[in-house]
Formats: sequence, C-alpha cells, structure tokens
Amino acid sequence: MASNNKRKQFSLVYFVLMIFLVWIFNDMVFRPYIVKETEVTYNQFLDYLEGKKIGSVTLGADRIAFTLKDGAAGAPIVHNVVRVDDAQLVDRLITSGVSFSAVKQTEGLLQSLMGWVIAFLPLILIWYFMYKRMSGIGGGVLSFGKNNSQEIRGEKTGIKFSDVGGVGEAEVELKEIIEYLKEPKRFIHLGAKLPKGVLLVGPPGTGKTLLAKATAGEAGVSFFSLTGSSFVEMFVGVGAARVRDLFEQAKKKAPCIVFIDEIDAIGQARSTIAAMSGNSERENTLNQLLAEMDGFKPNTSVIIMAATNRPEILDQALVRPGRFDRQVQVTLPTAEGRLEILKIHAKDVPLEDEADLARMAKITPGFSGADLANIVNEASLLAVRRSADKVGMQDLDLAIERVVAGLQRKTTLSPEVREKVAYHEVGHALTALYLTHSDPVHKISIIPTAKGALGYTMQLPEEDQYLTSEDELRARMAVMLGGRAAELLIFGVSTTGASNDLERASMLARRMVTEFGMSRKLGPIRYSNPEGAYLQNQSSNRTDISQETLACIDEEIRELVTEAQNMSTSILTEHRAALDHISKTLQEKEIIMGDELRAIAKEISALERA
Repeated sequence: MASNNKRKQFSLVYFVLMIFLVWIFNDMVFRPYIVKETEVTYNQFLDYLEGKKIGSVTLGADRIAFTLKDGAAGAPIVHNVVRVDDAQLVDRLITSGVSFSAVKQTEGLLQSLMGWVIAFLPLILIWYFMYKRMSGIGGGVLSFGKNNSQEIRGEKTGIKFSDVGGVGEAEVELKEIIEYLKEPKRFIHLGAKLPKGVLLVGPPGTGKTLLAKATAGEAGVSFFSLTGSSFVEMFVGVGAARVRDLFEQAKKKAPCIVFIDEIDAIGQARSTIAAMSGNSERENTLNQLLAEMDGFKPNTSVIIMAATNRPEILDQALVRPGRFDRQVQVTLPTAEGRLEILKIHAKDVPLEDEADLARMAKITPGFSGADLANIVNEASLLAVRRSADKVGMQDLDLAIERVVAGLQRKTTLSPEVREKVAYHEVGHALTALYLTHSDPVHKISIIPTAKGALGYTMQLPEEDQYLTSEDELRARMAVMLGGRAAELLIFGVSTTGASNDLERASMLARRMVTEFGMSRKLGPIRYSNPEGAYLQNQSSNRTDISQETLACIDEEIRELVTEAQNMSTSILTEHRAALDHISKTLQEKEIIMGDELRAIAKEISALERA
C-alpha cells in the first residue's frame, strides 16, 4: 500500500507540472501564433470595407473577425483585427452592405478542447513512452529504491513443520519464535525479550529456507522473502534505500517474519569487502542493515531471519547480541531424519512393497534433504522410463548411483581398457572387503559414467559416523589406492585412471598430518589454517612455518600414502586368486553387487584352504 501511494504521489506531481506547461504553451505560444497569422491592421480592414471586398463580419468584445468575398485578394479567408473605439463602424457596415453580427467573445467548448488536445498530445506521448521505457529496466528505474520482497501470508505459504523432516533441534528453537508471535503478551508480561534476528546456519540443501517458511506458516503471520543479492544494484545508494523500504513495510505488517536468504551477499566482513574490491555499495547496504536492526525496539513482533552456509565470512557486528544474536544450526540429517525426509518426498509416490525407505535412510549418511528429494525424484523418473506402475527398490538403488556416480554412458570400451578397469575396480573392492575398518562394498561397475569415470566401486556406510579414528583413515587411503595397487600387481605399470584416487589420498594424508596431529615426527600440532565450515574444504598451510617443518610435512604425507599403497598391495597379493576370478566375472557381467562379491570371495577362500 505504501508503495502504491508513493507512485500515485509521484505521478500526480508530474501530471500537474505537465498541465502547467501545456497551459503556458497554449496561452503564450499556440494561441498568439494563430492570432498573429490572421491579424490585419484596422486601416486595412477599412480599405477592405470601402472596396466592398468583405463578405461577413463578426463583432466581438475586443476583436473583429471578417471574411473576404470569393476572388478577393489576400489570404487566408478569415481575418481578425483589434477592435478600436469607432462610433461610425456600424454605419459603415450598413453602407457597404456587409452582413454582420455581434457575439460574446468566448471560445466554443470543442474549440477549447481541440486547442488543449493538440498542444497536450505530444507531451502525453513523450511522457508515456519515457515512463514505459524506464519501467522496463531492471524492474523499473523509478522503483530502484524499493525492495523486491514478496509478501506471503503465513497461512498461504502452505508449509508446516510436518512438511520439514530431519531438522531436529532447529525445529525446537524455532517453535519458541512461533509461540512469541502467537502470544506476545505472555512473553512481555515476564519481561522476556525475543532475539531480534535468527540466523540459520548449515550446509547447502539442508532446508534452511524451508524452515523459515514453515515458521511463518505455523505462526500464521506475513512472510517477506528476498535474497541478499537483490539489495545490490549498479547505482550507489540503492541497497541502503531498499533496506529502509523493507523495514518500513515490515513495521506496518507486524507481526511478521522477514527472511533474507544468502545474507552473505551483503553481510561479508567490511574489511574483506574493502580489500577485495573497494566496493562501498555493499558496505553502505550492510551499514544500513545494522542501523535498521538497532532501530528496532524489543518486542516489536518483527522477526528478522536469515540463512547462510558461510557463517565464517559474516561481519562480526552483524552476528553480535542485539542483531542476529541467535544462530540455529541446521545440520545434515541423521538416519531418523533421513527417513522422515524420504517419507515426506515419497508421500505422493506409489511404492512397491519391497521398497524399503528405512534401508535407504541407513545407507545414505552425509546426504542432505535436497539430495534425498533428488533421489526420490530420480527413482520416479526411472520407473516411468521402464513403464512401471510403482517405484521399486531397484529404481531407488539406481537413483542413488545416479546422484553419487552420475548418469551411465553407452560407451564401448576396448578389451584391453575393459580388463584394466575391471582389475582397478576389483582392487578397490577387495581392499575394502579385507580391511577391518572399511565401509562395506555396495556395488562394483565398469560402465562409464557422465562424470568421466570408466568404472566405480560404491561403498555405503551402514550407520552415521561422528568420529573417525586413525586406523579408519589409513584404511580409507588403502582402499583409495587399491585400484593403483592392482594395476601395478597385474600389469606392472599404473595408468591415469588412478589420478583422482591419488588426489583424494594425498589430501586425506595432508589433513592427517596438518590438522589431526596424526604424525609420529611432528606430533600433536595443527599446521593448517582454520578452514571454512561448509564450503571451503581446502586446507592451506600457514605462512609462518619453517622450511624444515614444511619438508617434514611433505615427508610424512609421502610416508602415509606409501604405507597405504603397500597395505593394499599386500592384501591383493594374498588374495590374488580372488582378484583374477572376480575381475573376469566383472568383465562378463559389468556389474557385481556387494553380496555377490562377498559370496565369491568366501567361496574362493574356502577352496584355497581346502
């Protein structure tokens, strides 16, 4: 409503100004020009009258209009002359036999309207096209200072906490906000002050935006939603103006929730902004946001919620008490949470009796809510592709593979490449099978994928893991290098297929040495910089480390990787018969499931003992 009033006031001012300009044009330019073009002197009028060249005369209060007879000299036909005080004028007209009449000097309605329209029309057209042109640029040049938030009534969001699964403690904390918005007097009576801002922090895809909408839906209040990047434009001062406009709307709609998604777009530390680009527009926007949040009085029934997956880069003034003073951690879901999410997304999906969502939840640790929703959707598409009436377990398994490994490609491998890929993947699988601290193998495939892999070995842990021991990390590295160890053992040379395995093993070894203190020579000391909590997974070495220590770090990393490869080589050498037999089977079948792998390995081991 406020936005419409501003627009009406703006248009009214320009409309009045335009009418004034047209009036000046019509009264001082247009009409004098017409009069001047047809005006003659009084002497010439008398000459026409004595020469009997005038056809008719109209006497006005201050002017005389007359027409010349056909064939008479002069043009145009209608002339006008300023009326002077001439007592003999009527006698002269009678003597000359001229038809004359007297009228009150007023313009007809049509003549007046036409005079105004002719003068007004060009300005109307110019104003209209300029307004339309400006309104089509970036949502409207005339609305740069207005925010682009979308107001949704809480009951119209269509989302409740029952539609959000796997959030656990986050839901408990947000329910306090809901109770306050529903019954603020109960909190005010006890002197309780609700946090001005609630910051939802967590990895991508965990449902932060969905939680904010569910909070508004449960409370039944207005919900303003916009992104941090929508505040910043190419013009200086636009971001700050939009922040002011947003808070003005929020105060008028209280109680309400204002949700700013990806707030790190405008909430980065000001020192970082200045160092990176020197862009003061983002800093001005952030300063205005800080000032507006400070201007909110306690218990105004306006809750500012924001979401980010990069909390470490936010300005400290933004997250201090009194602004975004409550941080709600939205973590990756546990097994119970994943089951809730799968049930929510599979609610409208017909499932076969064998489709076990509990098993799906168990074998998908580390998957976010968005990943699980994608799995259910991919499974539905696969079921449609095979013309099935219901989604089966095979569709869900293939959907997991598509999300993890990528879409299978119909690429034909040569027999030599096929053999090397088979030994490579079985090397991974057997190393994982015979190591105590390794995750179980779910599937082996030598079908190329869209992500560039010629084959893959999929391991799926059976439960959520919160701590990892040094033995488990060493086992992971050994499994990573099992493919390369198999190539060296069978063919005597390695291939480029192990490049990604070497990269991941080297990175894990570096973290063990520089972050986890798992080095005998260097001891329990951290040598890497603190890294980003969610998006920045690359550790970087500190600049204040001596060259001797750096050399020792490299030596320890090399030793860990070498030990891991030797471990897998030892396992594969001991189980060479199983390596050969399973590799040939894989070349024939292209896919071996984990249960089949374990059965074959057990059978071969029994034969060897016999």
